[in-house]
Amino acid sequence: MSVLALPHATLLGAVAQSPKSIFVLLVVGLLSYIIVQKLNSNKVERLFAEKYDAVRLASVNTDFFGIRRFLSLTRSLRAHKLMEHMVDDFRKYGNTFGTTTLGRHNPWTIEPENIKAMLATRFNDFGLGTRHDAFLPLLGEGIFTLDNEGWAHSRAMLRPQFSRQQVSEVAKLEPHVRNLMSCLPQSQTESCDIQELFYRMTLDSATEFLFGESVASLYLTPKSGAKDAGDIKVVASDAGKQGFAYAFKYSQEVIAFRALMQSFCWLLNPKDFREATAIVHKFVDYYVNNALDAYRNGAATIEAITGGRYIFLYALVEVTQDPKTLRDQLLNILLAGRDTTAGLLSWTFYLLARHTRVFQKLRGEIVEVFGEEPNSSGTQQINFETLKNATYLRYVLNEVLRLYPSVPQNNRYAVRDTVLPVGGGPDGKSPILIRKKEKVTYSVYVMQRRKDFFGEDADEFRPERWAEGKLWTWEFLPFNGGPRICLGQQYALTEAGYTIVRLLQEFNTLESTEPPETDGFPLKRTMLTMSNATGVHVRLYKK
Repeated sequence: MSVLALPHATLLGAVAQSPKSIFVLLVVGLLSYIIVQKLNSNKVERLFAEKYDAVRLASVNTDFFGIRRFLSLTRSLRAHKLMEHMVDDFRKYGNTFGTTTLGRHNPWTIEPENIKAMLATRFNDFGLGTRHDAFLPLLGEGIFTLDNEGWAHSRAMLRPQFSRQQVSEVAKLEPHVRNLMSCLPQSQTESCDIQELFYRMTLDSATEFLFGESVASLYLTPKSGAKDAGDIKVVASDAGKQGFAYAFKYSQEVIAFRALMQSFCWLLNPKDFREATAIVHKFVDYYVNNALDAYRNGAATIEAITGGRYIFLYALVEVTQDPKTLRDQLLNILLAGRDTTAGLLSWTFYLLARHTRVFQKLRGEIVEVFGEEPNSSGTQQINFETLKNATYLRYVLNEVLRLYPSVPQNNRYAVRDTVLPVGGGPDGKSPILIRKKEKVTYSVYVMQRRKDFFGEDADEFRPERWAEGKLWTWEFLPFNGGPRICLGQQYALTEAGYTIVRLLQEFNTLESTEPPETDGFPLKRTMLTMSNATGVHVRLYKK
């Protein structure tokens, strides 16, 4: 009787009694799988080479499984030197190169044409990949974590909330700017970490815009002496670092590391992280439930609560009444609305404090256009239009965003075999093959410092370069591009511009109090956005 004719149970018994047979079968099966995969890869590469003249990028690192590469990136992230690591890599390997990280091939690029392809012309060939799983515990199913129909639905739902009418009402920023000013030292000899104040101010303004009530985190500063944290007490018995602001910041630090771990992100889920995300969710749920109760009670109740003013959450409740959808979308927008603006303001004052000429020139324009105090006689009102027309202010903001983009590095994952336009071949000009599920990393931080785009002084802070008539498109990408371009960019620029104008109306002297050795090489905390890891310590006063 042949083996194939044996009854099933007899065959299993025969195999069970033959460990060598099992081992041989496993080895043969594994080798067959590897051979089939290799043959398939060779076929795909040959077809793409014939059709697109595309080549496959070799990995520049040869360490086993790319573990050394992963550890190197992790160390740089922890040391707040990830951007310097990227600068060194691109200087060493060129504008596009391949690596292996945790067993996966990973192309890296700073070529505008490649970035344009991923974000626009080949948009449907790329998705967010493991970002969804990495960010899920904090941000849920929101516009920054979803792909395809989920993303399209989120964007359609949120786009109307960022109409010009909503973002152009700058008067509502004044109380928050005044709160910030009240936290600044009054003595010319005292300094402060103005970055910390900016992050608190933008949290206060963002929560008022989104929820209708500010968390009043500026009242938690030591100078204010306030004991009541306002709405923060909803989620924490002691209002300091255990409150919402701290939990939100800590959660972001963890998901940044989870993103680096790609498919293994589920391994990083510590108790402190779970507790922090619970605090964040409880805080937002409080406002969501209030808005849903008001919606169920009718339009008159909403009108009584809002007083006719625009509140993001109450407008969103008109579109969906699902509490989790509301919470997730609000958290996604809160993260962007708070952190990008705070980072932009912080880097602006970091640079202005080191470039007195630029500070004085900018203040001169502000005083000429807006006066030395709000509503000065013979000057323009501070509003959406006048801020856009303040030429040197716009140059300064562009230059800050060029050197220190809010999101310095990003990724896209191929959802099918595809190509990017350049980066292959000996001259780096041939198309490159990107295989399905591969992650492509692009560094806006490094690209926006390329000397072939921005000149030999590309590493220098020189706002006047924006007056020279050069046109940059995909070489300058502070708010992303293509269909996923940032919805809130005008909101961020308007809030940043208004805050700068008001502070420079109030104060005519800005000095850095950082040690000289930190100049030109600031440590950067790179989470989802980028901030100064040691803070921005300045003296700001009026002589």
